[in-house]
Amino acid sequence: MAELENACCAPAAQAACCEPEDKADCCGDRHGSGCGCSARAPTAPGATATAEQVRESVREKYAAAAQAASAGGATGCCSPADATGVFGSALYAETGEVPEVAVGASLGCGVPTAVADLHEGEVVLDLGSGAGADVLISARRVGSTGRAIGIDMTDEMLELARRNATDAGVKNVEFRKGYLEELPLPDASVDVVISNCVINLSGDKPKVLAEAARVLRPGGRFAVSDVIADPDMDDQTRADMAAWTGCIAGALTEQEFRASLEAAGLVDLEFRETHRVHEHAAAAIIRARKPRARTQPADQLAWRSAT
Repeated sequence: MAELENACCAPAAQAACCEPEDKADCCGDRHGSGCGCSARAPTAPGATATAEQVRESVREKYAAAAQAASAGGATGCCSPADATGVFGSALYAETGEVPEVAVGASLGCGVPTAVADLHEGEVVLDLGSGAGADVLISARRVGSTGRAIGIDMTDEMLELARRNATDAGVKNVEFRKGYLEELPLPDASVDVVISNCVINLSGDKPKVLAEAARVLRPGGRFAVSDVIADPDMDDQTRADMAAWTGCIAGALTEQEFRASLEAAGLVDLEFRETHRVHEHAAAAIIRARKPRARTQPADQLAWRSAT
């Protein structure tokens, strides 16, 4: 979601309106349950959020968005519709038979399925799958012999995604509850990892990228949309907890993202900026690949067999 300077979403308003029972007084009834307030955010000057505080703040924000989408309303006062097309459903040109509510609830900054080059029979994993739009699009592209898996930590989003899959009549999908830092999948079990503006929300992004590399099969592909911070992003913006769920303060720079991908063992890194989302950040397509398993020369294999 984009953090916007309006009465509800401004950091000062969020700091004064952190609990659900205070939202009506703070933001007005018109915003409903989707109004964004960063629950339990540290407000003392210089305070630093823990990974668990970040996770809980993100979970509550996305739970509210799922509830708003299920009720047929906007996803909140900071909804993508207010963000002049830089976040959310406006970025999707073609959705096929994916339910409108799945695409409408998208809070992403791109369309990873447009650049993942999916093929029949592949297994695709979507990190932070939300209402399931990218999972459902992927499932149709990999066909009945393939499978699409969504991982999300928010019960409300998982419920909405499963309902959307049922409504769309898509069978080759699965939605699992889990954290991106601890993916509930075995090693080397998927062909492609996608994600839409979610990795930046993690309090431990190198761990997320390491987990993505772990579950990829040799030769597997990593293709995500995410927010990349400019190198000169100021410390105040980085430390602003209210922006964690706005896909801004948690973003890595390209150099930091590259270093984490390389540390995870991925190769053939590609970064392509798509559009600006903030004064200090841009949306980008990030692609990489897991190296194929090395094959030993035939003479070495013969020697080992002899011994």
